[in-house]
Amino acid sequence: MVFTQSFKNTISTYIGFGIGAINTLFLYTNFLSDEYYGLVAFVLSAANIMMPFMAFGVHNAIVKFYSGYKSKNSINSFLTLMLFLPFLIVLPVGLIGFVSYETISSVLASENTIVKNYIWHIFVIAIAMAYFEIFYAWTKVQLQTVFGNIMKEIFHRILIMILLYGVYLEWLTADEFILGLVAVYVVRMMLMKLYAYAIRLPKFRFQKLDNISNVLNYALLMIVAGSIAMVILDIDKFMIGLMLEHIENVAYYSVAIFIATVIAVPQRAMHQIMMPLTAQYLNKNDFKALKDLYKRSSLNLLVVSGFIFLLIILNINQLYQILPKEFTGGLIVVIIISIAKLYDNALGNNNAILFNSDYYRMVLVFGVLLTIVAVLFNLIFIPLFGINGSAIATFLAIAVYNTVKLIYVKRKFNMQPFTLASLKVVISVIILSFVFYFWDFPFYPVINIVLKSLVVGLAYFIIIYKWNISEDISIQIKKHLKL
Repeated sequence: MVFTQSFKNTISTYIGFGIGAINTLFLYTNFLSDEYYGLVAFVLSAANIMMPFMAFGVHNAIVKFYSGYKSKNSINSFLTLMLFLPFLIVLPVGLIGFVSYETISSVLASENTIVKNYIWHIFVIAIAMAYFEIFYAWTKVQLQTVFGNIMKEIFHRILIMILLYGVYLEWLTADEFILGLVAVYVVRMMLMKLYAYAIRLPKFRFQKLDNISNVLNYALLMIVAGSIAMVILDIDKFMIGLMLEHIENVAYYSVAIFIATVIAVPQRAMHQIMMPLTAQYLNKNDFKALKDLYKRSSLNLLVVSGFIFLLIILNINQLYQILPKEFTGGLIVVIIISIAKLYDNALGNNNAILFNSDYYRMVLVFGVLLTIVAVLFNLIFIPLFGINGSAIATFLAIAVYNTVKLIYVKRKFNMQPFTLASLKVVISVIILSFVFYFWDFPFYPVINIVLKSLVVGLAYFIIIYKWNISEDISIQIKKHLKL
């Protein structure tokens, strides 16, 4: 079940990233001005940073505690609490935003005045993102993740593509496009709500839960945890928008980050089913199954993400030949962030283990310290190296954070994800990188990328299959090639 749903989620996630690639690399860069593209990237980054606060950690709490409730009354009371808990933050933040709008907008627009008129857009998108994740978690605990993943990865990107063509055909202005962007996230949230209720219709009960204090403490701490994750992901773009004079730099950086982030697709897809399963194993103290899941998820993610890493690094020069010239200055950003994302994937379900165990509080301490370090690194490196400096800061923060988590799981659970097969994957990636980096077909860049990717893919998966590195992946190769 894990691999089947992960495989389906991976396919839908890649379709979403394919659509996102068209939007990010070609439509945004050609249909919107660099200024408005930078503005869109800034608004979405700010909303992503706010999202964990708006969700109140509820989407994580649902996954952790749901399987621990047995009676219908306790389950309904728990889900009712999860639906209403975010209002404890949403309402006060909305009130503060209304009263202090001028002050907040002036701070955020200190370097780029165009941001001033879009503060409420950030707030609404953040709420829509938060409740989308809550309703998605609602379906995850029923072990139904495929529809939610389609909504998370494909749906909004298709609608954004339509909106971008609306701008190109002059049916929409840039301002109307951003309003449409807000509407897309709200509609996505509402559709996810309908699906979640179709899977399990809520029955509102306000009965007191036995472990209410544990649930609330966990939710509060998950606000910090989620904020840490989002800060590490989006603080670079947010700080570039605040610190560099031209907001267009956010657009240039976003293109490079998007290219590198493709490596994270398998992890995102597998994460949807690994979270509830990891929580179940921990709740049942089934550490044998947990250890097996840890190693298998790490190896499978390393194999798949290693292939994507090769495709990106070996084709990046050709890809930049077909992008607008001003967007091609992020080569170093792509390489640095790609390595960081590869390390991320190699940790498997490490995050799921930590966030669903009794040790999540200590992880938050590490995370807070590392968030401070990430901000400090950005403050140091952005003025020195511009967008490349932000990539260096992000890489250092991710590398240190992942290493700390890896060591902590080893100490507390006496398990680590790596095997001899992991080393074989890394060696394969390094060898193929050196063999193919300086070699290209003498054709148009798009044709060259396709042909080179086929050759690299064939060589890579022959190595994976012949060495029998991953049993799960070897089974899929046999199944689809009917070997």
